[in-house]
Amino acid sequence: MQFIVHEHPVGRAATNYIARADLAPFGLDGQVEQLWLTPRSGGSYEVSCIPFSTYGIALGDTVLLNDDDYVNEVVETSRHRTLRLLFIPDLPTSDLKHAADLIKTEVTAADLLSEWDGERFVAVDVPPNAEPSGLFAVMESVVNAGHAFWEWADAMPFASRS
Repeated sequence: MQFIVHEHPVGRAATNYIARADLAPFGLDGQVEQLWLTPRSGGSYEVSCIPFSTYGIALGDTVLLNDDDYVNEVVETSRHRTLRLLFIPDLPTSDLKHAADLIKTEVTAADLLSEWDGERFVAVDVPPNAEPSGLFAVMESVVNAGHAFWEWADAMPFASRS
């Protein structure tokens, strides 16, 4: 089994809980994402990281877990969205660094949160009422140049493991 982990979750706290999301329902058989959660009342948890691969879950959403500590239901959405960008593997290092620096600058300028998985993959939290037009423009130019792919994490609804 391959685990996708968050080295620097944006909501890291002393009381976080780590659960799993099975990625098989999203076509990623044999892969599991470890999600950082904050305990809430009634056995629910708030998502405290920006999901890299799980669809239909965003930072701040409230979820329930099954007995095996897998996320099995989203009970309340935060109305946040996750925008993900993956650079192509053969992008020259200088182009990668330049594009990544532009994205980091725009994330900061728009006062957004992001998490990086290595140097080639970023997930950005887009809360309601955010104005990330500068970030969109930079990401769109990188994608149009053929240097990356991007997607919204809510392109598919969350689905729990069978």
